Amino acid sequence: MAYTTIDDPSAYFQTLLYTGNATGRSLDNTGNSNLQPDWIWTKKRTNDAQNHCVTDSTRGVANILFPDNADVESATQLVTEFRTNGFGINTNALINDNTDTYVAWQWKANGGTRTTFTESGNNPAGGYQANTTAGFSIVDYVGTGAAGTIAHGLGAVPDFVVVKGRNIGAHWRVYHGSNTDAPETESFKLNADNATADYDGTWNDTAPTSSVFTVGADDNTNEDGKNYIAYCFAPIQGYSKFGTYTGNGNADGTFIYTGFKPAWVMSKESGAAGGWYIHDTTRDPGNGSIKQLKADTNEVEYDTGSDTSRDILSNGFKQRYGGGSQNGDGDTHIYLAFAENPFVTSTGIPATAR
Repeated sequence: MAYTTIDDPSAYFQTLLYTGNATGRSLDNTGNSNLQPDWIWTKKRTNDAQNHCVTDSTRGVANILFPDNADVESATQLVTEFRTNGFGINTNALINDNTDTYVAWQWKANGGTRTTFTESGNNPAGGYQANTTAGFSIVDYVGTGAAGTIAHGLGAVPDFVVVKGRNIGAHWRVYHGSNTDAPETESFKLNADNATADYDGTWNDTAPTSSVFTVGADDNTNEDGKNYIAYCFAPIQGYSKFGTYTGNGNADGTFIYTGFKPAWVMSKESGAAGGWYIHDTTRDPGNGSIKQLKADTNEVEYDTGSDTSRDILSNGFKQRYGGGSQNGDGDTHIYLAFAENPFVTSTGIPATAR
């Protein structure tokens, strides 16, 4: 039996819910471990449609990007500080409108400390901050306009890479290691519901390795002189998993084994148009995850009610919606998931028995 290397996932990933009060303040995480985040992804849940927003400790608190659109980086400051167990926010309605509710998903990298690399031939210059224990790195680089490699610092092959141009109106390009038989030839757009597309300019038809990922001449990932940010994830036993499942179009839907109880799941239909659906166990602590957000749209949170979308189980998740973009009969879906609890701890003890 395989054991996890991470007994407490809350040391590396947490979801925080809060209600806005239009007053600058500090927010504290509530997990078993303190978490100083390096990547914060926030979304307004109620009242009116607002963009998803991401801030990270590489670009700094004064810069935000919007996962649901292709806009350039904005100098609007939402997060005021990365704290030892949370973060500070200002009064902007995107993150702190009075009486509205918000969600913040947070990942830990390396506290903002980067390892830099220089341009070499067509290989871009930049830097990475990596957390090899959690399999997560934040990479910044300057495009060269020609195929080149970029160090990610994970020491393992990433299964999920998303790249966004900071000073160029460009799509969020997504690599998923289980997408088709040749994922290095394909890419998705996080900010759109498009099906996977074969385009060699994105990853230069080259799979990532344990040290680098490759970009081609696509402006969305490598325009000469433009600044980019990449978020890279490698799978960690009992903490994160990136895979596919095939829908069955039935309310007694497909079960997807992850080896842990997921805290957060995002899925996307691969071969056809369909949104990037996000579920988490903080917004839905009981079984039957019915509150969903979509990364590719600024829509408010949708409550599926009796049409429960998925069950979150001790060792994976199970589809409960009889069709659509999350469980269409015979349709392939990619997913990424992060743990609330490992199914089996590093000592071989089931998490439920701790």
